[in-house]
Amino acid sequence: MTTAETLRRYAAMPVPRYTSYPTAAEFTADVGPADHAAWLRRLPLQESVSLYLHVPYCRALCHYCGCHAKMAVRDHVSRTYQRALEAEIALVGGLLPGRLKVARLAWGGGTPGILGSAGLASVLGVLRQHVDFEPDMEHSIELDPRHVDAASARDLAALGVNRVSLGVQDLDPAVQREIGRIQPGELVAKAVDDLRAAGLGSINVDLIYGLPAQTVDSIRATCASVVALRPRRVAFYGYAHLPERRANQRLIDPAKLPGTAERFEQATTIAEIFQASGYVPIGIDHFAVPDDRLALAAPNGQLRRNFQGYTDDDRPSVIGFGASAVSRLPDGYAQNIADNPRYVRCIEAGGLATCRGKRLDEDDRARARIIEALMCNFRADLAALDPQHDYADELALLRPLAADGMLTIKGSRIEMTEQGRPVVRVAAAIFDSFRSQTANRFSLAV
Repeated sequence: MTTAETLRRYAAMPVPRYTSYPTAAEFTADVGPADHAAWLRRLPLQESVSLYLHVPYCRALCHYCGCHAKMAVRDHVSRTYQRALEAEIALVGGLLPGRLKVARLAWGGGTPGILGSAGLASVLGVLRQHVDFEPDMEHSIELDPRHVDAASARDLAALGVNRVSLGVQDLDPAVQREIGRIQPGELVAKAVDDLRAAGLGSINVDLIYGLPAQTVDSIRATCASVVALRPRRVAFYGYAHLPERRANQRLIDPAKLPGTAERFEQATTIAEIFQASGYVPIGIDHFAVPDDRLALAAPNGQLRRNFQGYTDDDRPSVIGFGASAVSRLPDGYAQNIADNPRYVRCIEAGGLATCRGKRLDEDDRARARIIEALMCNFRADLAALDPQHDYADELALLRPLAADGMLTIKGSRIEMTEQGRPVVRVAAAIFDSFRSQTANRFSLAV
């Protein structure tokens, strides 16, 4: 079997994305509001934290979307949600041991901009009643380029936003028709110009491969257009087709989806184009300009991975607000109800909306360190990361990958080879004590 065939075989394996360990697939109802409240009370005051605000609404729902998002045509829907979000912030603020310092603040969705400038400002006002924003806090927001103009860009800058992530996904008209997201390249370019004119120069672009009607040639054209915009960062993700879980994905014709071999070629093409254009590869699915903080963090071993993907954020705690939001706390993970109306009702009743989570033990924490080291640095020294545990079984399971040239094993040190890096999730899964053999539980490795 050739190296290319071997890579494609591993690329077709269903494994988690490992934006957390244990993954959200292992969260259970054993963790509830009382646990979440106790964990918040125990947060150390001397450590700054990160905050995540989830706004699960869009004006229209794209066919490919796998997020916890709903369509909100009427403004009263988003206003009701905004009031619940502010009430949750006040509730959590009352549980904290004091005024925590915030080093990172991220808005995700959905489309957080659906709250409007006044709504975003109102939420920030409630936050400031309970926490202190550090002067150099990174304040990021996910935006739909179709709803960005010069006025909204200026408003975001006035609110202190200093990093923007644009959901571009693909710029080919045929692909856009298939995924129900029409946004011409000229529209995206204007959004970028408006943001930069407002002083928001730290722009990320998100792309997706494996979409219906997408080809290697169309990917090349999209990448060329994005390179011309020169964003600071680019992230690209493989589309996971799960129509049994997401009703909107049933609008996609599975016959038009690229196969495993073509998906792999698309991902490889994206990587080649951005590296050739002067971008530094970050982990398995990000690129950054050489002087970006991610590019500087990666070679120093300071790259991290969380639910937002790769980051240089080393804060041990992330407090999540909103429907489906996940909090990562020293004691474990706590996730809110994903159903928007139920989330609102829980908060209006005066209680936390926590519905599930995962308590962490020392084995979980050790395996999380190993998996994160592999995902971020493509190497892990088991003896250094967990000297108390014997990973002989895991090393034995890794030997077939070593025989195939995907990685090397030297004593307790594991390192992905250059050709094996794209399938690092397969190696990481060996250390996942919860991993399942259920093929449709996770996305493909590439």
